[in-house]
This record gives sequence, C-alpha cells and structure tokens, in this order.
Amino acid sequence: MKLTDAKLRTLTEQGRHFDGRGLYLEVTKAGRKYWRLKYRFGGKEKLLAFGVYPHVGLKQAREATNKARQILQGGEDPGELRKAVKAKVVVEQESTLEAITREWLAHQAGRWSELSAQRITASLEGHVFPFLGDRPIASIKAGDVMEVVKRVEAKGAGDQAGRVMQRLKAVFRWAVIHGRIEENPLLDLVPSEILKPRQVTHRPALADRELPTFLKKLADYEGDPNTVQALHLLMLTATRPGEVRGALWDEFDIAARVWVIPAERMKMRTEHRVPLSSQALKVLKIMSALSGDQELVFPSPYYPSKSLSENTFNSAMARMGYKGSATAHGFRALFSTVANESGWNPDVIERQLAHIERNGVRAAYHRSTYMQDREKLMQWWGDYLDGRKVGKFLKKTRRTS
Repeated sequence: MKLTDAKLRTLTEQGRHFDGRGLYLEVTKAGRKYWRLKYRFGGKEKLLAFGVYPHVGLKQAREATNKARQILQGGEDPGELRKAVKAKVVVEQESTLEAITREWLAHQAGRWSELSAQRITASLEGHVFPFLGDRPIASIKAGDVMEVVKRVEAKGAGDQAGRVMQRLKAVFRWAVIHGRIEENPLLDLVPSEILKPRQVTHRPALADRELPTFLKKLADYEGDPNTVQALHLLMLTATRPGEVRGALWDEFDIAARVWVIPAERMKMRTEHRVPLSSQALKVLKIMSALSGDQELVFPSPYYPSKSLSENTFNSAMARMGYKGSATAHGFRALFSTVANESGWNPDVIERQLAHIERNGVRAAYHRSTYMQDREKLMQWWGDYLDGRKVGKFLKKTRRTS
C-alpha cells in the first residue's frame, strides 16, 4: 500500500515503510524519518538518500524517485552522479574568483615591490571581490567583467578601470594555464572597445624661464632640510620622485660617482645606473651629516625609519607658490626639454630618463655605450642649473654626444 500524507503525519512505527518503485520511509528508534530509494545497478543493490521527513515531503520524494529512475534508464548510476555533482560543487567553492585571484597575487608577489602588491590587491578587493569574488571563476562571463569595469569607470576612475580589466585578464589567463578553468572568456575584451576614450593630461612642469625664481625659492625654503635636499637631487638626476624618496645609502657608490637603483624600485623593473654630477655629490655630502648613520638617505622627519611621504615634494612646491602650476615629477619634463633643445642626443636623454627601448638590439646598444655620454650629460645639467640660479642663460649649442 502506498504512503499518504495523512499516514505519514501519524506514522511512528519503527522500520521501513514502502511507497513503491523502491522508495520507502525509514523510521528510526529515536523517531527520525528518512527517505531512501532502493535500486540495483551493475548487479548490486544500492541506496540513495532523499532527505528527512517532513522537510522533504511525499511529493518531493516521489519526484526525486522519478528522476533517479530516469537516470537508471539512461544507463547511469544516480548515486555516483550525485557524488560527482557534490564534488563539482566543492571544487567550485574552492575555485571562486577571489580564491583564484589570491593564488595569482601570491604567485606574482615576487615580481612586484611591496607597495605595488598592496595597490594591486587593494584595487581588486575594492572593485572586484564585492561583486564577483564569491562566484566560481568558471561561471563568470565577459559581460560580468565588463559590468564591474564600467562601474569603476562611472566613478570617474577611467585609468583604474583599465588597470582592473588588465589584472582580471591576467587572472583568467593564469587560471587556464594552471587548469582551473578550461577556457578564458576574457580573450576578446579590449579596454579601448569598452571604456570611453580618455584625454591624457601631463603633469604640470616648470618652464626653463621660471628656473631662476624657483631655484631661489628652493634655496630660501625654511621647511624640512631633507625635503629641500631631496628636491635638489631630484632635479639633478632627472629621476622619479619615488626613486629619490626611497633612496638608500647602499645604492650610492660615491667613489665611482654613480647611483645604482635596483630593479625592484624602478617602474620598468630594470636596474638603472644614474651618473652623479659634482652638484649631486654635494647634496649627498650634506645629507651624510644628516642621515649618514641611517638606511634611508631622505628619512621622514617624523618617522626616521620611513621615507618621505608621497605628497611631501608637491606639498613643499605648493608652499613655494607652485600649486597647480608645477609638480616634482615635472622636473623630468624640464630636463628633457632643455637637454633636447640644447642638442643632446635624444637616445642618451631617453636612457637617462630610464625610458626602456622596446627594440632588443637598440636596447643592448644603449646599455653598452651610453654611460659615458650620460656622465657628460648630467654634469652639463648640473652646471646648467648652477648657471640658472644666478639668472645666467647658457647659450644652447648643438652637441654631438
């Protein structure tokens, strides 16, 4: 006799109570009621659990029985199929976008500086994980990523949106290589075809005619001496602000008149050798009395174990009256403009700015022949700035170097 809802509500007798087609309700000694399906596959008797009554009702148990019987008719074992589905769920839970991304971040960590790693992680934690992080990476489509990226762009962060997209593409590529997904759905995503075109704005830079006034203001500036000398070295070496702020005494070979910035501190992750003019050596001599017993050349006045903050240079320039009209990074543009207009070899200038040559043959040539040329260039630049301090405008003659 088949089971009914009325009978089930009052059923207390311990044992198996069959409904038909192998489905039965097993009542335990403790009164718990479990749905089971008895079936045969490959000549063996097997059981399949459907849940606990009344959480799973009679109708649901019969529907589950019908599905199991259909699977059997198709030549498959419903029990093994269920195990496979459960295993897939477990794998997907361990293969969420956030989990895979953190594996990728750990794998890449050795290629980045600590600060870069922190910034990249923060961008993904802030813009991606809240929306897609808990989803299995295999379930994410190109449209899902486009939606996330456009959300970043809508906040006015177009550059950040492009970087987020490139990082996600790298994560998916890594997932394919390491067998976490079979296909990369982001292959055809191109930032220029998704994000709005952005107008490139260059950092404001001093003009050559403004140098005498600026250099006088810098000489008279009564702020932190570490900041003043750091700005001097920044101008004299045409390096990036972050490279100067993080400069370590161990990087300088005073006798050889060279500053060797390690690859991990360079934007292009390539070691950069900076010739030191006599003016740059004078800055280091001044700093030796201030920080020579420390690791950093330009330590923070408030936290000696840390470098000057990222905003220190531009804040100092703002106090000197250059807010919005010039930035510390703009010294590189000033150097490039003056040196090019003075007839120096553009390749020498670009190498001094650590702009990497994409052509492999030319890059090798630059590394092997330009150091002597750059030594001459940087001493000329130091002398040029000395002349501009007193308002002298050096005659610009063509150079053969």
